[in-house]
Amino acid sequence: MKIRQLLADDGAVSPVIGVILMVAITVILAAVIGTFVLGLGEQTATAPQASFSFDFTDNDQTSTDDADVLSITHESGTAISSERLTFAVSGATAVDADESTSATFAIAGTSGDTSWDDLSPGTVSAGNTVTLDGGDFLYDLNGGGEVVADGANDDTSGGDGDEEALDLSGATVRIVWTSESGENSATIQTWTGPEA
Repeated sequence: MKIRQLLADDGAVSPVIGVILMVAITVILAAVIGTFVLGLGEQTATAPQASFSFDFTDNDQTSTDDADVLSITHESGTAISSERLTFAVSGATAVDADESTSATFAIAGTSGDTSWDDLSPGTVSAGNTVTLDGGDFLYDLNGGGEVVADGANDDTSGGDGDEEALDLSGATVRIVWTSESGENSATIQTWTGPEA
């Protein structure tokens, strides 16, 4: 046997390279297809891009017993189903004219939230406005976590017979979007009162 013939014979190399390439291509295709079949290629829902404006009417509860009012307007951006938007409020209080009794509020609705849909059902698009006032809150006048009055701007059960009214000056209101599946949520915009 001649050494030159062994070195020149490369006929057995081609089938080996072919098999290696076929296995590599099969593995890559299986990985790509598996990613999409198992849902790893699925995109998550992203929060809509929208801009809201806030118009706050700060009524002086110490002299008038009138509830504060916060109007929220969709100014621009994506139209959103009203069922996807809730208002999360913290720091709202009740105040009466003689200041002898004050209380805290929890906003009416599930888990302390009220949805835009509760106030104005439909699609929220540029120009749509809702108003949060004393009628949208539950009163916890004795501070014990129990609802004493529901939706009254001028409740008198605070212990002294005087009217207690919603004070939002120290409150924070967040507009929260939740995806249809309920798995994703995001705060779209936040308003803070002048004393928050």
